Amino acid sequence: MSLPVVIPALVVLAALLLVCVLAPDAADRLFSGAQRWVVASFDWFYVMALSAFLLFLVVLAASRYGDIRLGPDDAKPEFSFVSWSSMLFAAGMGIGLMYFGVGEPLQHFLSPPTQEPGTPAAAREAMEATFFHWGFHAWAVYGTMGLVLAYFGFRYNLPLTMRSGLYPLLRDRINGPIGHGVDAFALVGTIAGIATTLGYGARQIAAGIHTLTGWETESSGFLVAVIVVVVTLASLSALLGVDKGVRRLSEFNMLLSVLLLSFVVIAGPTAHIFKALSENIGNYLQGLVGMSLRTFAYAPSREEGWFGGWTILYWAWWVSWSPFVGMFIARISRGRTVREFVIGVLLVPTAFNLLWMTAFGNGAIWADANLAGGALAQTATNVDALLFRFFEYLPWVKPVSWLAVLLIGVFFITSADSGALVVNSIASRGNNESPVWQRLFWCVLLGLTSIVLLLAGGLGALQAVTLVAALPVAFILLVLCVGLWRGMVADLAHYSPDLAPATNFWSGQHWRKRLEQIVHQPLKADVQRFLQATVLPAMNEVAAEMQKRGLQAHVQDSLEGDADSEVRLVVPVEKLRDFVYGVRAVRRTIPTFTVRESAGSKERRYMYEPVTFFEDGRSGYDVQYLRSEELIADILRQYERYLSLSADKRTQMLNRAPGHTDPV
Repeated sequence: MSLPVVIPALVVLAALLLVCVLAPDAADRLFSGAQRWVVASFDWFYVMALSAFLLFLVVLAASRYGDIRLGPDDAKPEFSFVSWSSMLFAAGMGIGLMYFGVGEPLQHFLSPPTQEPGTPAAAREAMEATFFHWGFHAWAVYGTMGLVLAYFGFRYNLPLTMRSGLYPLLRDRINGPIGHGVDAFALVGTIAGIATTLGYGARQIAAGIHTLTGWETESSGFLVAVIVVVVTLASLSALLGVDKGVRRLSEFNMLLSVLLLSFVVIAGPTAHIFKALSENIGNYLQGLVGMSLRTFAYAPSREEGWFGGWTILYWAWWVSWSPFVGMFIARISRGRTVREFVIGVLLVPTAFNLLWMTAFGNGAIWADANLAGGALAQTATNVDALLFRFFEYLPWVKPVSWLAVLLIGVFFITSADSGALVVNSIASRGNNESPVWQRLFWCVLLGLTSIVLLLAGGLGALQAVTLVAALPVAFILLVLCVGLWRGMVADLAHYSPDLAPATNFWSGQHWRKRLEQIVHQPLKADVQRFLQATVLPAMNEVAAEMQKRGLQAHVQDSLEGDADSEVRLVVPVEKLRDFVYGVRAVRRTIPTFTVRESAGSKERRYMYEPVTFFEDGRSGYDVQYLRSEELIADILRQYERYLSLSADKRTQMLNRAPGHTDPV
C-alpha cells in the first residue's frame, strides 16, 4: 500500500464525511451551489471537451495508430470478446440503465427541451435526448481514460494508475508529490462516486422489494442491511480477482440483462419497439453533430433548466467516473489493438444501451398512453420505484420484478467489487498481488462510507462534490490526449523502414550451453541467478561507461522480495522517450513435446526465461544464452537504433520550428 497516496486520500475523505454528517443541510447547500456554478460557467467547456474525446478516439481508430497493441507486440487479449464486453457493460453503466431506463424517457416526455410536452414530437425528442446522454459521448469519456492508462501501463511498463498518463509531461516526477497527489485525487473521487451509487442503489432495491411484498423497506435499518449484503458478496468476488470474480459476475449480469430485455420486447408492444428503434437510431445519428455542440446559447431558460439539469450533469458524471471505469477498462484490455479497443468500447455498449432504452423508454411511454391513461407518467418523479410500476402493465409482474431486483443486486455487487479492485490498484501503485486483507479493507470502507452518508443524509452533498471534481479531471483528460498522441507518434517511428530492426545478438558460440538450457527448462530461481550474475553487472558496466561520457544513465532492479524479477538500464533524454533496455523473468508454459514431458514427467507445467523489454512495448526476446559481452553488444545495438530514431525526431522538430529554412 502506497502511504503517500492512501493517507492524504483518507484524510480528505474523512473531512468530507465529517462535513456531510455534522452539517448535512449546510453541506448540501454549499456543494450544490458549487455544482450549479460549475454547470452554469463551464457548460460550454464540457460540450467541447466530450465532443473532442469522441473525435479523438475515432481518428485514432481510423488511422495507422489503430494497429498499435496495448502491450508488447506479441501480447494476446486476456479475455474473450464476450467476457470483455460483459465487463465493460457491467462496470460502466449497467446499473444506470436499470435506474433510468424508464425514468429518463418519461421525464423528457413530460418536459422535453424544445417540444410541446406529452405530444408525439415530445416522445421523439425524449428518446433522441436519452440516446444522446447514453450513447457515444459517455463511452468516449471512459474510452479516452481507459486507452491512456492501458497504453502507458502496458507499453511503457508503468503502474496502472492515473499518474502514469501524465508521464509524457512529468516524466520521472510522476513518482514524486505530484504523482501522489494525482492518485490521491483519483482515489477520493472513486470512493465517493461508488459510495453514493451504492446508497442510491440500495434505495431502488428497497423500492422494488416494497412494491413486491408491501414490507416497510424505507427504514434506515433495511437500507443498511441491503448495503451490508452487497458489500459482503462484493468482498467475496473481489477475493477471487478479475478472472474468477468480476468476469463471472459480469457474464451472469449480461445473461440476466438479455433475459429481462427480451421479455420486455416480447411481452410489450413488440412491433412499436422495433419501429421506434429504427427511427430513434436515425434521429440520433442525424442530429449527433448538432446535439454534440448545442449549448442553448439563444435560449437561456433552457440552458439553466433542462440543459444544465440533464446534459451537463450527465457529462460531469461520466467524467467524474472516468478514473474508476477507465482504469477498470484498461485493466481488462491488455493485448487488444487500439482499433479493437475503440470499436469495442464505443460500439458494443452503446448499441446495447440504445436497444435497452428503446425497449424500456418507448415501452413505458406507449404503456402510459395506451394502458395506464397517464397514471404511469404521474409517478415519473419517483424514479426509485418507476421501473416496477412499469412492470405492472406487463404479464408475470411478480416474477419479472423479482428478476429485476436480482439484476440490480448483481449489478451493484459487480460495481462494488470492480470498484474495490480499482481502488486497491490505485492505493498499491498498480500492484495486483496485494494482500487479501487490503482488498477487503477497501470493500469495507466503500460500504461504511455509503452507510454513514445514507444515515446522515449526506449522499446528495457528496455526489455534488464528485461532480464539481469532474471539472479538473476533464482538463487533465485533454492533456492526456496530447501525451497519448505524442507517445503513439514515437511508437510508429520505431518501425520506420529507414531503421534496421534491432535483433538479439548471438554469435552461435557455446551452442552446447544453449542446448542444455533449452532441455533444462529453467526455474524462476535460475533466471534470477542469471539476472544477478550476468545481466546486472553488464548493465552496471554500460551505465558506468555512459556516465563517464556525460549521460545520466542508471540501473534499476527488483531482484529482492516478492516483486517481479527484472533489471533495466535507463538513459533519460529531454523531450523524448527515455531509452530503456530491460530484462525480466517471464513465465512460459512448458511445451508438451519437450524431452521432460515426453518422458512422462508431470512435475511442473511452467518454465521461466529472461526476456528483454523496452520503453515502447516492442516484442522482447530470450537472452538466457548470452554472455556478458554479448549482452553488452545487444544493449549497444538497441541504443544505436534509439539514437538513430532520436536524430530523425530532432530533425523533424527543427524543420517545424518557426523561422527554420532548409539549406539551398
